[in-house]
Amino acid sequence: MNEALNLLQPYPFEKLRALLAGAQPPAEKNAIALSIGEPKHRSPSFVAEALTANLDQLAVYPTTLGLPALREAIATWCEGRFKVPTGWLDAARHVLPVNGTREALFAFTQAVVNRADKGLVVSPNPFYQIYEGAALLAGAEPHYLPCLAENGFNPDFDAVPAEIWRRCQILFLCSPGNPTGALIPLETLKKLIALADEHDFVIAADECYSELYFDEQNPPAGLLTACAELGRSDFARCVVFHSLSKRSNLPGLRSGFVAGDAGILKAFLLYRTYHGCAMPVQTQLASVAAWNDEVHVRANRALYREKFDAVLDILTPVMDVQRPDGGFYLWAKTPVDDETFTRELFAREHVTVVPGSYLSRPVDGFNPGAGRVRMALVAPLAECVEAAERIRAFIKSL
Repeated sequence: MNEALNLLQPYPFEKLRALLAGAQPPAEKNAIALSIGEPKHRSPSFVAEALTANLDQLAVYPTTLGLPALREAIATWCEGRFKVPTGWLDAARHVLPVNGTREALFAFTQAVVNRADKGLVVSPNPFYQIYEGAALLAGAEPHYLPCLAENGFNPDFDAVPAEIWRRCQILFLCSPGNPTGALIPLETLKKLIALADEHDFVIAADECYSELYFDEQNPPAGLLTACAELGRSDFARCVVFHSLSKRSNLPGLRSGFVAGDAGILKAFLLYRTYHGCAMPVQTQLASVAAWNDEVHVRANRALYREKFDAVLDILTPVMDVQRPDGGFYLWAKTPVDDETFTRELFAREHVTVVPGSYLSRPVDGFNPGAGRVRMALVAPLAECVEAAERIRAFIKSL
């Protein structure tokens, strides 16, 4: 077996199951899960209709490169959303459909890391666990940048030593962040692009929460926005990852894309051709319908705004918790250690959250996720409100 498998840590939800094992929550209280970031809003009906209308495509082998119609829909969406000049994104060279960002982030790392260099894969801390697992299985060393409240829950990129940048092969960004919800400022993205040029590393921007934000008049910038403002029409060393899972409530469709540097995507396409992960044609056609519509996305954001407003009104008086810049998580400080808080909240109130320390790694004896929990506001409004009221009652009882 691949010895690198022994380096993988248990997934956060495996740790959570072990933590809650044996706890007996009150039977009269229904279970409310704020733990898994799985969208629960209704999927767009027109996407399901496009999928079922094309079930005859089950008889067709899909290509790894994907349908021109899908790549063109994605390129057009990127241009409009991130203010990329028309024509910069060549749908044939700068866009590649993928089966969701989780699969793509992992595969991308295997394709980009040069094992001979024993380099670093740099990521925020806390972080989406795929970054670490992908790095380890690619033969790279993960390097973690703490995301602390005093820096707006973003890494302090200015504090990173030059030696780390010299060894870096991939810099993972997540904006809005999972679990913090923090946005990376546009000027910071531009500085990181300059560092990538100087030290020759790839920026892999995980932007799968980019369409969940609060101000309809000010959608958050992304890495492509930074490229556009810098006049960087080749998107050199810059690659973004997007998904329909959160944007369109379609986690089961397993549909997303990678866009950016054409040279990197050419090599990634070669890898994926052997990897055997082409998106089914009927899924591609349903995805075209999703990327071409913004009405359902605006409605989706409105539902999340309503939940954040209601839940924060309940929790803010008793808990150190703030509205994030984006995403659907609350990154709340706990009055006791995060494991105790999580287990006792489940045992007394039948509400499940995730300890922040499970989403982070200790570095030099310090875990930046310790003392916090992640709450996913994915359940219906009434359930989120009830969960918040139970959490408030639990905190008052401590």
